[in-house]
Amino acid sequence: MLAVWPVVCLVLFRTQKVERALIWSIMGGYLFLPPLTEFDLPLVPSMDKVSIPNLSVLLIMVFAMREKVRLVPDSRAALLLVVGLILCAVPTVLTNTDPIIFQVLSGADPIVFEVDALPGQSLRDVGSVLIAQVLTVVPFLLARQFLSSEDGLREILLALMVGTLIYSIPSLIEIRLSPQMNVWTYGFFQHSFAQTMRAGGFRPIVFLPHSLWLALFVCMGLLASAAFLRTAQTEERRKFLFVMGYIAVLLVLCKSLASFAYGLVLTPIVLFLPTRWQIRIAALFAFVAITYPMLRNLQLVPLDAILAQAEAISADRAHSLGYRFFNEEQLLERAAEKPLFGWGGWGRSLIRDPETGVITSIPDGRWIIIFGTFGWLGYLCEFGLLALPLILMWRYVRAQGDAGLSPFIAPLCLILGITMMDMLLNATLTPLTWLTAGAILGYAEKTRPQKVRPPKFALEGVLMQGDDPIEGKRTVL
Repeated sequence: MLAVWPVVCLVLFRTQKVERALIWSIMGGYLFLPPLTEFDLPLVPSMDKVSIPNLSVLLIMVFAMREKVRLVPDSRAALLLVVGLILCAVPTVLTNTDPIIFQVLSGADPIVFEVDALPGQSLRDVGSVLIAQVLTVVPFLLARQFLSSEDGLREILLALMVGTLIYSIPSLIEIRLSPQMNVWTYGFFQHSFAQTMRAGGFRPIVFLPHSLWLALFVCMGLLASAAFLRTAQTEERRKFLFVMGYIAVLLVLCKSLASFAYGLVLTPIVLFLPTRWQIRIAALFAFVAITYPMLRNLQLVPLDAILAQAEAISADRAHSLGYRFFNEEQLLERAAEKPLFGWGGWGRSLIRDPETGVITSIPDGRWIIIFGTFGWLGYLCEFGLLALPLILMWRYVRAQGDAGLSPFIAPLCLILGITMMDMLLNATLTPLTWLTAGAILGYAEKTRPQKVRPPKFALEGVLMQGDDPIEGKRTVL
């Protein structure tokens, strides 16, 4: 399946318009290719269900399209963050050349010997990490150019809604029979089966890394259907109302409290609030996502109060949240040893048993993963790049209002904003997130007011009438 997917992408570009082919090449790979499996080639990053579609789309659009691909953003801030996100790999690798040594006991023998459990990174790893970073931002850069029109924004929302409807069939089968789609199709189960059991039933996972990923995707589909319901003509509203209700039921059956709360709060916002307020709320989500790790480092987040509120809702969810906070505290202490550029890959940022090398910490949030791997530089570049489109749209509506904006831009801003919030709890950064962020950035660049340059030469003077300067008339040549 991984090897065949480039051919699938090529067929999509030969048979569909560019916007639809770009979206479904990346989203289809994310939804249907096998998780965890990869081609592990030397000197290049592993080729998996994310990198293969990204690379395929890039090569097709660069070498097989008439329209020239422009990967450089117009926004200087976006360009700086893209370059920083790619090049942050260089100082990270160069500052992690030392191996991590563990003292391991040899069975019952009390003799202690040393073993190089995690080798240091070398210069040859720089190229592999750089390629991986470039492939990560490919959906962002391509969406900025090709999905920033109103038709492109509509295609993203349509793909999210249709993709959710397609995914609902295997999801309902798994809810009824237990998560088996990946086993039946690819022959293995991709995660802990116990984590798919909830409230006397099952949570679907299909071909995604975790049930939480699927629930968040269903939440995106719900918000997309709400956006279409709001903009639909009278004769189409009943159809979109049915679709929205169906997806809402599926979201409840996914048994994910966070995604259910997102859908419960944001669906009325998409349906009823003005565009400018939706964008403001999305920008607020981005602000919280960026500042939360900084506040955690300064011990300013009221963890006990948050856990108390979670306890009032569900004791099990409060225990899960408390476990996440505990792991974050440990990983923050580990990251504080190399705060600027992080520990690099291969799990070097994780907490391990000093005698066995077994991992004893579980990183859940994307922020703590990127912070431990690439330090403050990588974290600020990645989260800053995701937040920048929302900040630009917030600045636009603050200065210009929402008149003339596409009706599809605000729901996409909310989807991006709530995904950034979820990334504080889970590592739910996916190619769909980068597609959405890139499309919003491109739209913000197009709607940004252009500066009117004054003429190169201007002469201001007073034309006299008679000899009385008081009667003169001012004119500009």
